[in-house]
Amino acid sequence: MIWCRPRAVIEKFIPNEYIAACGDSGTVYNFECNAGIKYRGDRNYHYNVWTSSGRVLTDRNSGYYGPCGATHQADSDDEFLNGYIDDIYTSENENIPVIIWTDHGTDVHCTTNLDMSQWSTAKS
Repeated sequence: MIWCRPRAVIEKFIPNEYIAACGDSGTVYNFECNAGIKYRGDRNYHYNVWTSSGRVLTDRNSGYYGPCGATHQADSDDEFLNGYIDDIYTSENENIPVIIWTDHGTDVHCTTNLDMSQWSTAKS
């Protein structure tokens, strides 16, 4: 066995992939589900929701819409639809204009704040 003098080897670290820091990925909208009147009990869900293209998102089979009153965090690249809500218990068609967010197709939430530039935002 031959004795060798100890030595330090220094290598320069060169990253080969981009890694995003937390909070640098995009904008999150604080989407307030406030469209319509919230009734007590089971009558809270009493609106049909229509897109501006005429597609109905809620009905007797899928369940009607009612405002939950919560502020949801929605990524800016989520789908936001223009549309309107109509109270099923009234004879006239109110056609209240709304922006619709479907939480990635899992639920329907609507806001009457139609100017998205006025929504509060945060970094994701």
